[in-house]
Amino acid sequence: MEEKIRALKEQLEADAAGVRSKEELSAFWQKYLGKNGSVAGLMKGLRDVPKEERPAAGKTINECKAWAEARYQQLNAEIERIELEARNRAEAVDITLPGTRREMGNLHPITLVKNRIVDAFAGMGFDVYEGPEIEDDDHNFTRLNVPKNHPARDMQDTFYVAEDIVLRTQTSGGQIRVMDRQKPPIKVLVPGRVFRSDSDATHSPMFHQMEGLVVDRHITLCDLQGMLDQFVQALFGAGVKTRLRPSYFPFTEPSVEVDVSCFECGGKGCPLCKHTGWIEVLGAGIVHHSVLENCGIDPNVYSGLAFGIGIERIAMLKYGINNIGLLFENDLRFLKQFKD
Repeated sequence: MEEKIRALKEQLEADAAGVRSKEELSAFWQKYLGKNGSVAGLMKGLRDVPKEERPAAGKTINECKAWAEARYQQLNAEIERIELEARNRAEAVDITLPGTRREMGNLHPITLVKNRIVDAFAGMGFDVYEGPEIEDDDHNFTRLNVPKNHPARDMQDTFYVAEDIVLRTQTSGGQIRVMDRQKPPIKVLVPGRVFRSDSDATHSPMFHQMEGLVVDRHITLCDLQGMLDQFVQALFGAGVKTRLRPSYFPFTEPSVEVDVSCFECGGKGCPLCKHTGWIEVLGAGIVHHSVLENCGIDPNVYSGLAFGIGIERIAMLKYGINNIGLLFENDLRFLKQFKD
């Protein structure tokens, strides 16, 4: 038995000298100290030792096992030290090198303008509602006083998903949904993406709108202009004024185009306002009686005003952008110029 133990120790030391990793250390444990390892095999060999010699042999085997476990712990500590040193070398930082500057991100100009519009109207008590981008024909056209074969449908080149399902051409459908579920008084903004088959320097097949709707008793165009005066001053600066020009939209009557006095030249005339002193910014009007009736609201009791703002148009005017495509190209050289 003593000869077996001596040979085992010599073999164990020889194998220990070659252990250089956790994987090799695990194999070392299995070979010598595992359930079927060499040390466990010594205990099984006690049956072949004469009965009177077994106590002494068992003591010797236990001492060998304790020695082997201590040797394993030494190897484990050495492997952990080696791996820690290797990790420290790999993760070493040269503190003499200049630091890496992490640039702060910033919001997209469309988001900046959207947030400012929402902030301006939130101060007047407006809620925000976001409707679906895939809309049915009934909400997108018919209940907005644009029945099938109505000439006004030619004003919007529509993307049809199915016969009566479209990519919404305006966020006005959200107004219908709000009026269906909420009765006056109503003050709501409906922002979101809209889609039309149109593309040039100032138009995109996908762009963003912000619809506004107010329904209550005794709403007039005076309320509309006063509200829009507050809005344009919050967006373009104090002193900017609005003017209303007659126009046509099927869902409002009367309908108006809204101009703002040029915030670049103060109304004196410049290239931005084409030397007129005024810039067109949005369309608006008094909600058509038929639209209110379509939503179960009595037009003899209530009236409403509505307006639609093209967010890209406002962004282009505010920041002097001459091509709408720049807003969608995600060129960091362009986007870094905008800060909230």
